Amino acid sequence: MAVEAIMSTYNRLSVAFERGEGSWLYDTDGNKYLDALCGIAVCGLGHSHPAVTHAICDQASNVIHTSNLYTIPNQQQLAERLTQISGMDNVFFGNSGAEANEAAIKLARRYGHAVKKVENPTIIVMENSFHGRTMATLSATGNRSAQAGFEPLVSGFVRAPYDDVDAIKAIAENNPNVVAILVEPIQGESGIQIPAPDYLNKLRDICDENEWLLMLDEVQSGNGRSGKYFAYQHNDILPDVVTTAKGLGNGVPIGACLARGTAAKILIAGTHGSTYGGNPLSCAAALAVVNTIMDENLCERATELGNKIVAGFEEQIGHADYVKEIRNKGLLIAIELTEAGTELAVLSKVKGILLNVTGGGKVVRMLPPLT
Repeated sequence: MAVEAIMSTYNRLSVAFERGEGSWLYDTDGNKYLDALCGIAVCGLGHSHPAVTHAICDQASNVIHTSNLYTIPNQQQLAERLTQISGMDNVFFGNSGAEANEAAIKLARRYGHAVKKVENPTIIVMENSFHGRTMATLSATGNRSAQAGFEPLVSGFVRAPYDDVDAIKAIAENNPNVVAILVEPIQGESGIQIPAPDYLNKLRDICDENEWLLMLDEVQSGNGRSGKYFAYQHNDILPDVVTTAKGLGNGVPIGACLARGTAAKILIAGTHGSTYGGNPLSCAAALAVVNTIMDENLCERATELGNKIVAGFEEQIGHADYVKEIRNKGLLIAIELTEAGTELAVLSKVKGILLNVTGGGKVVRMLPPLT
C-alpha cells in the first residue's frame, strides 16, 4: 500500500487554495470562499494585505535571516511596539504559540527555583485548555484526547476548572509548590469559552497574595481579536507574562512571550533561545501587522463587527431548537449547538464559507478577519 508523502496528522478538507484577497480565498478551480476562520485566527488583516506584502517583499530583498547572535533592528522595533501596547517590559521571540508558551513555562519554573526557592515548581492550568503540542505545552493542555498516547507527560502541573476562583483558592491552601497560573483569558479550542467579567481580576489578586506569576495565553485572543489588543486589557490589569502568536504575523510564523517586573529578569543569556525566532523577515511582517491594527483602529472594529455579526445570528437562528447559545468577544464568535454537528465544516465549505467545529463537535467557531 502506498504511503502518503505527508504524515496524516490532519483530516484535511478536499480543497486547495491558490490565492486570497481580503476576506476571500479562491481555490485551484476558481471557486470563491468567505474565510470565517482566518487560518485559525492567523490572518487578522485578511489575505494579501498590502502593508504585510510590502514588508515581506522589501525585507526579503535585503536580508531574511541572520540569527540572534547579532542585533536585529526590526526585532528591536517590534519589541518596543509590543511592550508599549501591552504594558510589559520585554519580550522573547519564537516561531509559534507553542514556543511562546514553552518559554512561559520555563520562565515560571526558573522563577520557582531562583525566586520562590521551590524544589518542584508547579503551575496551575485549566480544564479544557489548549496551550500547544510540544511535550510541556501538551502536558499543560486540558484535553485528554490530545494527550493520549504521548505519556509520560511532563510533570509540574495541577489542574483546576476554568472560571472557578474557589478551586484556585483551594489549591493555594493545599499546594505550597505552586509558582504560577497559566490561563487563557478566553478559551479558544474548547469553543470560545468566555469567563465571568472579573475572573482575571480575581486571579490577579490571588497571584499577588501568593507571589505567583499570572501568565496569560493570548495566542488566539491577542492581536486585536477580542476588541482590545490583548484580552486582559478589558479587565484593566497587567499579567506578569503574556504569550501571543497566530495573528501577530498574519501568516508569517512568529510567537512572543512578554514579561514584566521580576518575571522580565528571569530568562538571561544561555537560559533560552531560538534559531529562527524574531528573524528580520518575521519581525518585518509582524511590525506591519501591529502598526496596521493600531493605526487603523482595528481593535474597535473587531468589537463593532463581532457584535453586528452575532446580532444577525441571534435574529436569524437564536430561537432555533438546535442552538444552545451564541456568544462572542469581539471577533471570537461561537454558535453552540444542542448536539454534535461535526459535518458542518464540510457542508459550509460546499456553500462557500470556511469555518470549523470544535468543543467536542458542538461549537461552530468563527474567527473572521478584523478588516
